[in-house]
Amino acid sequence: MSFINKLFGGSNEPKEEKILPWKALTSMSQLDNIATKSNTKTQVIFKHSTRCGISKMVMNQFVDAFNVDLNVDLYYLDLLNYRDVSQETGYKFQVLHESPQLLIIKNGVAVAHASHGAINSLDLNPYV
Repeated sequence: MSFINKLFGGSNEPKEEKILPWKALTSMSQLDNIATKSNTKTQVIFKHSTRCGISKMVMNQFVDAFNVDLNVDLYYLDLLNYRDVSQETGYKFQVLHESPQLLIIKNGVAVAHASHGAINSLDLNPYV
């Protein structure tokens, strides 16, 4: 049985859960604050659909790979519960809506964005 666990990445030891410093993005007024704060510190928005398996998979991969030492503010947007905020995010930062989606905001504009599997290929370091 241990051969199968090794082959498929299974382990008898529980995996330590990584907790990210998420800030909930729940109101449109926060978008102006994010734009303002992005003048001095990179802001990152993760738009997530809580009903989508792909979104959950990408979110888990993002959490696993995220460097908690990065000097960024990290926002989590539940786009199903906050559709109006999700829609306004696209307008404000001129990015076509996709889900899941990651936006990197600097100096009031989206300097990079990615969706689906491309989120985990996006290197945040050059934007910090």
